[in-house]
Amino acid sequence: MITIISFIILLSVLIFVHELGHFLAARIAGVGVLKFSLGFGPKIIGKKIGETEYVLSLIPLGGFVKLLGESGNEELSPEDEKRSFFKQAIWKRMLIILAGPVFNFLLALLIFIIVFIYGLPNLTAVVGEVQKESAAFEAGMISGDKVIAIDGHKIVFWEEIKPLIAKGKGKEMEVVIERGAEKKHLLIKPRLSKSKNIFGEDVPTYLIGISPAGNIIIERKNPWDAIIASVSKTWEISKLTIISVVKMLEGVISPRTLGGPIFIAQVAGAQVKEGIIPFILFMAILSINLGVINLFPIPVLDGGHIFFYLIEIVTRREISVKAKEISQQIGFVILLMLMLFVIFIDIERLNIKVVNDIIKIFK
Repeated sequence: MITIISFIILLSVLIFVHELGHFLAARIAGVGVLKFSLGFGPKIIGKKIGETEYVLSLIPLGGFVKLLGESGNEELSPEDEKRSFFKQAIWKRMLIILAGPVFNFLLALLIFIIVFIYGLPNLTAVVGEVQKESAAFEAGMISGDKVIAIDGHKIVFWEEIKPLIAKGKGKEMEVVIERGAEKKHLLIKPRLSKSKNIFGEDVPTYLIGISPAGNIIIERKNPWDAIIASVSKTWEISKLTIISVVKMLEGVISPRTLGGPIFIAQVAGAQVKEGIIPFILFMAILSINLGVINLFPIPVLDGGHIFFYLIEIVTRREISVKAKEISQQIGFVILLMLMLFVIFIDIERLNIKVVNDIIKIFK
């Protein structure tokens, strides 16, 4: 039950925030909003304020916004035409469309800022194991040493060590450690090694041969540092999402790594059991994924609409409503097939014998 509830909350918040972006951008641009619905399906209750009907619908999975003249083929009065979406300048329409994904990124930023200020567990820079015959071993580093600086850069947490070593590209580095009450300055030359990245590929990397002791403290950031870290984290996850899609198209990653609604529900349920912080962090990651994917130039998605507008700007010709409708139908079929595929994978992951036997028939 908790899995279903957490999934509904997760999906509702993400889609609602996305549609809220469209709603507010349309309002600011002076475009009429006919309906703003929380949820889909039959109306439970609704109230009309001005020309906008605010509705609470039966199916609590996100929501939608209906704009005045969004299809481009309605018959409108001259006064309404000025406020219709289709009659706005292309740049205005693009901004209204972009506002949905932008709000998904803003939600992630807000969550990250709050969480970074609240505090997250982080590994201290205390060394656990030093590999024999490694660069650190030969320089005299031992278990229990605390790394406090590398080439003049202050070190507090373990995660700060690896980027600095990588940045050095194999050159000899001055590593300052604390050993008991004394400080020691060690000269360590990282060695080139091969390891697997998150995509299972070999990329050369520089290592000094140490691992953390596992000591954990709560890291709390001040508001300014939290904002900087949140922007960095949002960009990092956005970039990773795009790279993952590219790697999938290249065949590096199997499409079977995709997760559909069942998988998301399972993960959401597990995160809720771990606590509110893991759950909202998972929400932030999904919100970024939703924002990035919605920008892909696929008809039906926000990115598809923006792609059409860019074509119109370049060609200085308006794409016909008919052409847009056909492309959106094709896009819808593609998305439907993708959704069926990920649901198929989700069901297979459940590892239910009867279901697996049925799935084998289609393989």
